[in-house]
Amino acid sequence: MNISKPYQFGKRYKGHKINHIEYLEKIKLLDKWANDYYVFDNPTASDEEYDLLNREILSFEEQNPSLIDENSPTMRVGGVVRDEFSKATHIKRMWSMEDVFTNTELEEWVERVEKNIDKVEFFCEPKFDGASMNLLYENGKLIRAITRGDGIEGEEVTDNVRTIRSIPLEIDYDGLIEIRGEVLIKKDDFEQINHDRLASGEALFANPRNAAAGSLRQLDSSVTAKRRLVFYPWGLGENSLEMPNLYERMSFVYKLGFLEPPYRVKCNSIKEIDEFYNKLIAKRDKIEMMMDGMVLKVDDVNVAEELGYTVKYPRWMCAYKFPAVEKVTKINAITLQVGRTGVVTPVAEIEPVNIEGAMISRATLHNFDEIERKDIRINDSVIIIRSGDVIPKIIKVLEDRRDGTQIAVPRPTICPTCSSELLDEGTLIKCQNLDCPDRVINAIKYFASKGCMNIDGLGAKIVEQLVDEGKIAHILDLYSLRSGDLEGMEGFKAKKINNILSSIEATKGATLHRVLNAIGMEHIGEVGAKALARKFGLGVVDAVYDELIAIEGFGVEMANSVLEFMRVNRDTLLKLFEIINPSVEMLTEAADNPFKGKTVVITGTMSVSRDEVKLLLESLGAKVSGSVSKKTDFVIYGEDAGSKLSKSNELGVVTLSEDDMRAMV
Repeated sequence: MNISKPYQFGKRYKGHKINHIEYLEKIKLLDKWANDYYVFDNPTASDEEYDLLNREILSFEEQNPSLIDENSPTMRVGGVVRDEFSKATHIKRMWSMEDVFTNTELEEWVERVEKNIDKVEFFCEPKFDGASMNLLYENGKLIRAITRGDGIEGEEVTDNVRTIRSIPLEIDYDGLIEIRGEVLIKKDDFEQINHDRLASGEALFANPRNAAAGSLRQLDSSVTAKRRLVFYPWGLGENSLEMPNLYERMSFVYKLGFLEPPYRVKCNSIKEIDEFYNKLIAKRDKIEMMMDGMVLKVDDVNVAEELGYTVKYPRWMCAYKFPAVEKVTKINAITLQVGRTGVVTPVAEIEPVNIEGAMISRATLHNFDEIERKDIRINDSVIIIRSGDVIPKIIKVLEDRRDGTQIAVPRPTICPTCSSELLDEGTLIKCQNLDCPDRVINAIKYFASKGCMNIDGLGAKIVEQLVDEGKIAHILDLYSLRSGDLEGMEGFKAKKINNILSSIEATKGATLHRVLNAIGMEHIGEVGAKALARKFGLGVVDAVYDELIAIEGFGVEMANSVLEFMRVNRDTLLKLFEIINPSVEMLTEAADNPFKGKTVVITGTMSVSRDEVKLLLESLGAKVSGSVSKKTDFVIYGEDAGSKLSKSNELGVVTLSEDDMRAMV
């Protein structure tokens, strides 16, 4: 162990009071010692020296409370107690990642990336399994910590994050920077936490990720401080770094005082990616943190920007998940779940089995066709798999282990919730009763969820409680709730009631596509809802088949789903529109201009974000494409334009600078 020259306190600590300047100097020294220990795993002071210096600083702070520095290492113990967490918005969106599970899927993903780019280098690192966090620094100081949430806004947990020793409270960086990463609990610390909880009679955490997430959401920050959390950065949001590669940018972040992952490499081929992937699998049990895969990112920042985003994911990043873990267990029963659209889904209740730290007691069966195809029976021994966040599923029945106690599973004819007759459509079996309690509960849960109307405080258990106690029986009932309806209910205090009612009120004026997504039309997700909103506006309730099928990306199934939903729920939806008064952004016919009806590709760095340029061109009637071909009419380029500009010159496509484009507009 590398220990510096002992820090000399002597009688000075006992008899001499330090002044404010000395106090600030000692803070810097203690912070350095803590950083060396917690971040670089290279102690430069003994435990005794650290404790003595910490006591000296505490002594000054006790005698001079008005002079306590907010970034003093002594503040890491927490102590702030909050009634609830407030919402906060990320400057730049935090995206989810596309998952790939096999070498074939990896090759397909790489081919899509390399389709129009000559040479791509990938930055690869472990994918740790924790809680995603966004740290915002301004002029070197940590000013806010926000959970990922729905990617646009999350919960502000700054007081809790300040207790995490591996997160510097100050960094050497001017301006704004968002540093993204994963909050984790090491495996050994997780075991110790559960050991302590067992001794005190508390419920055990299912796995390290749940423990990390639960620790971040403690209302008392001193509880978080005791949980031994660590933070590993994996990316950036808002920043003004000029390095051209992500690998270099992250190297800069690590030098600011953040933990560096145990392994990270640049790869130039599928072969190199596979080699690193297999290395991580081999090291999986030796690494202190739970890993569930490897992350691949396009290293060149400009190329990544050119690739852009889908509705859900960046096109330049994916998670290559580790192989699924198989376990043998037994089916004890098969229960039925009724979803928000009435579809009845069978679920296998299995003998609990531990897979990578998570106790699994249920497995999805999808539908009754699968039960019949695999000949699944109650009391069967089966093999289940689970990979990362994928819902556990049964892949094989061990027929040779049958002992005569097995019971066949009949197709249900009666709804398990409301006893209505079920409609058997073959693959799908549905409850058509719109008042079925399970349909009502699941529809309201979906409507209130983060990806839909994002009603804060209206989680699954609260919705169930409100329905069970007769406070609501429909989505529309949410908007007639009053304080008096909730007062006296178990767990409902004034602040909680006000929070829920304010969140419901805040949904008024939401964009139409959010409302259409939230009402839960089968086969219609966020992309489909946006297309409907832009095509029809509030007139979507009267859409006809020919208009629906003409929408790009809409098939027969989607069109019929919309028609059936509007036939059954037209009046309800009109009442919802009247209450919410959603904002409508319909497509309008663009006036004649040089870009109307043209296919345009954008490349390079513009004076504004490329998304803004894309919106401008689309408003002019242009189709903005991500790749250059002979059918491309214009390539609009900014600074540091890459391979797309070169390809446009090879194909003879007209190229325009940003200034040229704006002059034509």
